[in-house]
Amino acid sequence: MQLKTGRLILREFKEDDWQAMHEYASDPEVVRYMQWTPKTEEETRDWIKRAISNQQERSRRNYQFAVVRKADKRLIGGCSIINISNPEDGEAGIVYVLNRSFWNQGYMTEAVKRVVKFGFSELGLHRIYATLAPDNFASARLLEKAGMQREGHLREHKYIKGQWRDSLLYAILESEIR
Repeated sequence: MQLKTGRLILREFKEDDWQAMHEYASDPEVVRYMQWTPKTEEETRDWIKRAISNQQERSRRNYQFAVVRKADKRLIGGCSIINISNPEDGEAGIVYVLNRSFWNQGYMTEAVKRVVKFGFSELGLHRIYATLAPDNFASARLLEKAGMQREGHLREHKYIKGQWRDSLLYAILESEIR
């Protein structure tokens, strides 16, 4: 499976992607707001194996895309639709991560917009949401550029890195991108 944008190819992960992924997954600054701490090489390889295994699921709940620049075929991040709910609910989350060398260049906004479009047009979703730390201003701007709206502030929503953290909730409805 492959999705394209003007500058990017979004494709499913392959086993030999682990080194490019590890470059950002092991960077403390990149994972600062993530639920996970910097990954070891073994953890990165295990994540890739799970992502590949998810590709074989009959009723998929997760679509994890490697974000690859068309110009040089370099894997620079990941963007995923996760936790796809029952078809009746039509809801899923979106998560993303980008190599720090490519921040502030619009790549992830481009990827998120394309993955949102995929969620609505190919998966038949009704609503796609994202949560983020209240002080993650760059991610909030990204989601707003992708058409998402802030819906709320969830108090002590996630237990992350040894403490409870509030989250902001953003979402977009299928009817808002027609």
